[in-house]
Amino acid sequence: MEKEGKTMRRIIYSVCIGSLALALTAGAQQVNDRKPERAKPQARTANVHAARPANSGATMGARHYNSTAQYRQRSYTAPRTRSNAVASQNQNARMRASNERSRNQEFRARNNVAVNRERNVAVNRTRNVEMNRNRNTNEFRARNNMATNRNRNAAANGARNLAYYNGRTARINNNFHSAAFRGNQYAAFRNYHRQWHDRGWWRSHYNRIVFVSGGWWYWNAGYWFPAWGYAAGAYYPYDGPIYGYNGMQPDQVIVDVQQQLQRDGYYNGPIDGSLGPMTREAIAAFQADNGLSVTSVIDQPTLATLGIA
Repeated sequence: MEKEGKTMRRIIYSVCIGSLALALTAGAQQVNDRKPERAKPQARTANVHAARPANSGATMGARHYNSTAQYRQRSYTAPRTRSNAVASQNQNARMRASNERSRNQEFRARNNVAVNRERNVAVNRTRNVEMNRNRNTNEFRARNNMATNRNRNAAANGARNLAYYNGRTARINNNFHSAAFRGNQYAAFRNYHRQWHDRGWWRSHYNRIVFVSGGWWYWNAGYWFPAWGYAAGAYYPYDGPIYGYNGMQPDQVIVDVQQQLQRDGYYNGPIDGSLGPMTREAIAAFQADNGLSVTSVIDQPTLATLGIA
């Protein structure tokens, strides 16, 4: 029995030593197998482990085959790189050709603009010369006609105005309640009364007040009236309404009347937009010669006869 026990222990001891030797051998083989696989991609390593048995010649053959396939795949990728480079070169060539066409189109457009500009300048220059020639001719004729008419009117009115300038017939009329101011056309003059108010009152009652010839005038129902008291030191050479056609300011209306009376030979004073004694005397003479009421003021019938309004 003792011999059998010793024999069994020896067998077990040998089996253990053999198993340990096999384990060490397998571990060393796995380490050797993993060394070339570290340089390989992760997916390929997994495929090699799944396909090869441990510690066999087939495993070595498979490993050698995979390495050959790997080199074959690397050499195969070179033509793909060259084809991509060729495609990129072709695309760059197409882009350069497109840019060149765009530049040519821009150049043609600039040339067309320059050509059209030169043509338009030449055409417009010719048209302007012709238009200016006609315009100058018409203006010259108009000036000559105006000068001729002015001379005729001055000569014709000279005899008629002789009595006026001697102060014998037409005089300035300052009485707005006289017979000369009868009728609806002179109602604004008959109803006029001088009013004194401060600036605030005038501003609260009338929304259009202007400063003309040293005084303040307010607009009401087609006439300009003196705004007495609006400001200290205001000056009014004429105290009464002025008919304002087309809403024009009083000084502009007076200028138009002075210019027309001068052209007709009634007025030889300054064109200053002030309704002073000389202007009113000329108005009175014109009214007397044309059968109007001698008001010596700027009223609607007088402006209509002058041809202004």
